[in-house]
Amino acid sequence: MRLRPLAALSAVALSAILLAGCSGGGGGDASPSASASAAADLCSSAAPSGAVSDGITVTGDFGTVPTVDFTKPIDTTDLTLQRTVQTKGTGAAIAAGDFVNYAATILDGATGSVLSQAGYTPGEILPEQISADNGGQIFGCATVGSRLTLATATGNETTPSVVYVIDVLGVTPTAAWGEEQAPVAGMPTVSLGDGGAPAITIPEGQTPPTETQVATLKKGDGPVVQAGNQVLLQYTGVRWSNGETFDSTWDKGGVPTSFATNKVVAGFQKALEGQTVGSQVLVTMTPADGYGEGDINTTDLKGETLVFVIDILGTAPAATQ
Repeated sequence: MRLRPLAALSAVALSAILLAGCSGGGGGDASPSASASAAADLCSSAAPSGAVSDGITVTGDFGTVPTVDFTKPIDTTDLTLQRTVQTKGTGAAIAAGDFVNYAATILDGATGSVLSQAGYTPGEILPEQISADNGGQIFGCATVGSRLTLATATGNETTPSVVYVIDVLGVTPTAAWGEEQAPVAGMPTVSLGDGGAPAITIPEGQTPPTETQVATLKKGDGPVVQAGNQVLLQYTGVRWSNGETFDSTWDKGGVPTSFATNKVVAGFQKALEGQTVGSQVLVTMTPADGYGEGDINTTDLKGETLVFVIDILGTAPAATQ
């Protein structure tokens, strides 16, 4: 088994370093549920501590760039992934399926030089969904507020070992948490079900707008989505013509998805860029800003005015993903 790199740490210069052999601990597919059984599976996947990870000294406040010291070079003989909980946080334990906010410093195990640092400023990296086979070795059984140290051999001649210091900052909700805003007259209305799934009602007898309209339903307190950023979000889309849902993350298990703002139709991009993380946005987009003008059929979105409700849960520059 190989240690799968977290998305935020997968820059080309680091990809070879992070593809290191991992120690045996747990496995199997993790459910996105935060149930006790899922938490147990995640715990079993956590890498064990060892002399190398125990010997890493970290100073500096939690959530800030740390100062790291360890015996150099690390002896990679029989070294598999080791993890030590340097400081145990008082928050909830990470469960399988959680989207974790974290900050990470990665160092060369031979020289101690910093290879990468990210997450100490909001909006630098997207929250990472954790499962037994993606991040479970790192985050398994950790609690929010914990500081972790890890060490592993890489099998790479240039950088034969690597050290991680990871601060577990929190867990991102899977629905927008911002302050509710006054609805905009004439736009579709939205009601929220259990967990935050939206139901969209098209104004009866009203012709669709001739220009794309965007309204903020909830105003978040997070960083601003910049042009071309990666975003983590939930969404539901319906046709203005009949109010029927044609696509929804909520209908696919309620698991957020991510993509770049410049990789979607213009109306969706207009709804995202300039908004803040934690916001819920309503957009009614013209066919020109959606899937084009022209004739439609029962499955084609061409010619349709579309309505989306979008929950913006995270953002990061595309270059860091």
